[in-house]
Amino acid sequence: MRLLLVEDDNHVAAALSAVLARHGFAVTHARSGAEALQALVPEGDGFGVVLLDLGLPDQDGFEVCGKIRKRTGTPVIMVTARADVRSRIHGLNLGADDYVVKPYDTGELLARIHAVARRTVPDDSAPVGDDALRLGPVRIELPTRQVSVDGTVVQLTRKEFDLLALLAQRPGVVFRREQIISEVWRTSWEGTGRTLEVHVASLRSKLRMPALIETVRGVGYRLVAPAA
Repeated sequence: MRLLLVEDDNHVAAALSAVLARHGFAVTHARSGAEALQALVPEGDGFGVVLLDLGLPDQDGFEVCGKIRKRTGTPVIMVTARADVRSRIHGLNLGADDYVVKPYDTGELLARIHAVARRTVPDDSAPVGDDALRLGPVRIELPTRQVSVDGTVVQLTRKEFDLLALLAQRPGVVFRREQIISEVWRTSWEGTGRTLEVHVASLRSKLRMPALIETVRGVGYRLVAPAA
């Protein structure tokens, strides 16, 4: 798999590139946002995953992520020292597929790379169903993967849509965390749990309906169908 590493620290990039190469990745190193965007022309240039550091010398990594998402659907994993939940949610809202906090375990990073790489084809990962799901003001178009609230389209990432569609197909039913991770992320790796929490928070924020997805303490989540 070809991988684009966006990292301004040459020492960090060299060490990580060596590890990735040992695991079969062909790494292209970009030292700035401009270099990264140039490498992704046209249409991602065949990269399987982008590892994006947020502390770049020419522009903020969040800005770079937004630009990447406008030109390609290549999965983006943000790799940063910014550990606060607000930054995680902001990154996912911009279209990042995952968010890894430095310092990280190399095995964890490799697992996350493989996890997002397995879900690069939307048709294979999308929950199946009939034409549309209607939950009060929320309409979920499964064939087109489009979500709207009161007629206004809400932009969701691939995994946000998959998570919402999974819960919406059985309103009121409690989905265990392990079940959600298995069906949406296609993995049983426990480290994905934190990513699930962030995606739930992002969905509540984007849909402006914090009560739509209820946390069932110690078990998982369920969708509470709103009044029509």
